[in-house]
Amino acid sequence: MLHEFTLSRDKAMINFTLKYCDTKQKLLNSFGFRRVVESFIKQELKKDEGVVYDYYISHFGTEDEGVDSFIEVLKLLTVFNIDEVVAVDNKYSIFFEDKDLFIEVIELLFAYWKRLERYTIVRNTRVGDGLQNVRFIQANDMFNELILSTGRRIQATVNGYETRIYRQSTAGANAGLTLNDVPWNCPIEYKGLTTIPFISTVVFQPPYIAYTKRNTRDGIFQEHQQNPLENIVLNEDDWFVFPAKVGSMLTFVYFHKDFMVHGIGLANLFELATETEYMGKKPDMIYVFGYPDGHEEKRTFYYKDKKNDILIGYANYCDDIDYFGYMKKMLLTLHNVKQIENKRLPIHGAMVNIVLRNGTESNIIIMGDSGAGKSESLEAFRTLNKSYIRHMRVIFDDMGYLQKEKDGTIKAYGTEIGAFVRVDDLDPAYAFEQLDKGVYTNMDRVNARVTIPISTYEIISRGYSIDYFLYANNYNEADQKILIYDDLNKAIKVFEDGARKAKGTTTEKGLVKSYFANPFGPVQEREETEKLVRSYFKDMKEAGVKIGEMHTSLAIEGRTKDGPLEAAEELFKLINE
Repeated sequence: MLHEFTLSRDKAMINFTLKYCDTKQKLLNSFGFRRVVESFIKQELKKDEGVVYDYYISHFGTEDEGVDSFIEVLKLLTVFNIDEVVAVDNKYSIFFEDKDLFIEVIELLFAYWKRLERYTIVRNTRVGDGLQNVRFIQANDMFNELILSTGRRIQATVNGYETRIYRQSTAGANAGLTLNDVPWNCPIEYKGLTTIPFISTVVFQPPYIAYTKRNTRDGIFQEHQQNPLENIVLNEDDWFVFPAKVGSMLTFVYFHKDFMVHGIGLANLFELATETEYMGKKPDMIYVFGYPDGHEEKRTFYYKDKKNDILIGYANYCDDIDYFGYMKKMLLTLHNVKQIENKRLPIHGAMVNIVLRNGTESNIIIMGDSGAGKSESLEAFRTLNKSYIRHMRVIFDDMGYLQKEKDGTIKAYGTEIGAFVRVDDLDPAYAFEQLDKGVYTNMDRVNARVTIPISTYEIISRGYSIDYFLYANNYNEADQKILIYDDLNKAIKVFEDGARKAKGTTTEKGLVKSYFANPFGPVQEREETEKLVRSYFKDMKEAGVKIGEMHTSLAIEGRTKDGPLEAAEELFKLINE
């Protein structure tokens, strides 16, 4: 980031490396503050508070004069009382003819500032020992306190008395990034990416709440026959790269600053790789999210760079990709395509390691496409925690993969350390527990979502044997909630059909099917996946894995909560037998 401050698409970016305000006067004299006041007066007051706008601007004659005078009077109020301010220049008396109105304008300015997404940046020229990260956290805390104290001082001066109730809200940045310039093994085709700094630390203030242009995802990602990244050059003032560990794949996620909330969301979903893990290395995958290619329509696809053995993901700059599902699901598609190439079987589902109160331990995979009941089943397990479970560990919440080990056994691994779940599907008590962790989007809309950390990279990458492998049936009501198949071919048909009733997480409606319940890799690579499915299912059956269906009843009217709970209870009784 080359500028000290930018403001676009309701996102304020503050570069602490170029400008750090540690006094009230530095803050009020800064370019960033002037930019915010200009935007507030021209976009907020002029549009929504026309009477207030006309009252002040008509006095000063022009908008620019009004901006200058407003900022100057705020600076004076941090040092002088009202009479002294008026003595400096009588034109400022307009602000104090109606003190209540002036206080209201200050509060409107503060509210406008807080509605913006606010980010702070520090760019290090070399990899440090971690001390700079501690200072960055302190700098953010001090910046937050500076804004609060400045506002309180101005308000107290105008009111003529000190504030007695202090609300310590997040007035500074919602999130902050430290950036490092780290060299990596970059093929010549991608030299235009090398100036973009790597994110080394993410700091944010939960609950982090943001609104995006879209709140559902549409379609699947298809393979493209031309490399979309060849010879493109990214502007270092507009881009960041999040070095993620997606399962076992090192992935460089380049995202445009206008989609910062999705970049921050990555920190709750995937492990952030350390500098030593990517310095001088070539990534397995690269995803460029939000490239302005001149096309207004959405363009999302992947490309197999066989020459460099890198899988490329691409999403162009448009409002339609402004939903975290386009960030997460493309990364999982790339991961799954790569794993299929490596003869591993991607699983769209949830897996838990459970130890019951009687000491019985089981590893359970529940497979199904979006809205089938994977996350809801995990919630049901949590609800039953006190009755049945001594300990529960989530291995994956949405996507994992099966791998045949050298000794011939099959182990399951996770891809994510977090979960991107519908807020409505969470138990209210559990949802409130996540307030100090979550990245929330579109909270008052259909398909409101939260991204929360649920595991550690060490846990998801450990490798677990499988006891139960169940397909989540959300559309059929059944007296027997858990059905174990003896006929392997019948089981394979159920899993490969991938049937579910759409539940509003995508634009699909009614009963729909997707091959192997996984439109993120297996659909695109169906021929290879079919071979893997038959090989893995045969080996699991021979190893004694119980393969069947779990009727969650999630899409049946009135059964959203009770259905997964009843299925979980029956499953635990089955394990106890």
